[in-house]
Amino acid sequence: MALEPTTLLDRPRLPSPPPLDWLTLADAFEVACLVRCTPPPATDGRRPTVGRYRGGFAEFNREDAAQRMRQLLGRLDVPVEHELATGGLRRRYEVHRLYVPREHRSTYATLLEAGWRQGRRELLGGPVPGASTARRVWRPRLAAAAWRSALLAGGRHVRRHILGVRLTDRELAAVLVRGAALLEVPALLRPGAGCFVVSVAHGPHRDRILDSAALAPAVPAA
Repeated sequence: MALEPTTLLDRPRLPSPPPLDWLTLADAFEVACLVRCTPPPATDGRRPTVGRYRGGFAEFNREDAAQRMRQLLGRLDVPVEHELATGGLRRRYEVHRLYVPREHRSTYATLLEAGWRQGRRELLGGPVPGASTARRVWRPRLAAAAWRSALLAGGRHVRRHILGVRLTDRELAAVLVRGAALLEVPALLRPGAGCFVVSVAHGPHRDRILDSAALAPAVPAA
């Protein structure tokens, strides 16, 4: 007798991984935001995509962004290799490439996927009645982490009357707008040329974002 084909409803549902603790979440979420500020991994028709985090690779044109990612991955016990490449003739430039060794990429990807999913849910979700003290404390910290990443690794879009960042990731742009609201700052989102621009007004709103993001140079990992 032929067996009926198994449907998705018939398959046993795998248990969801436990949520990250707040400290681990903040670090993993910030790394995920840094990676989302960089171009997505290149793919072609012959090679299937490995996902945004599965390749264990990120490339920055600012040293402080690369050092920040190294610092965070060190706290998460994920090894990373740092390469510096220079180019250009009249105008020299630097590219900082970070690689997670192959044997650690599964751990790295799992942490970042969980960190992004959980952090995004915390920021985009509405107020939770009776939220714990920890949630009330950590949600603004996650918002600050997202802005810190964008200001370090996104494209700066500074004008006389605004402070903004250019991003190609729509989800991260939405997270920044919601994060600014949690920091009591109104932010605007508008489409740019092949990107999204998230901006806040100069003055107290700009100062509050910069103070919350604490853009001090990161301490290099040992």
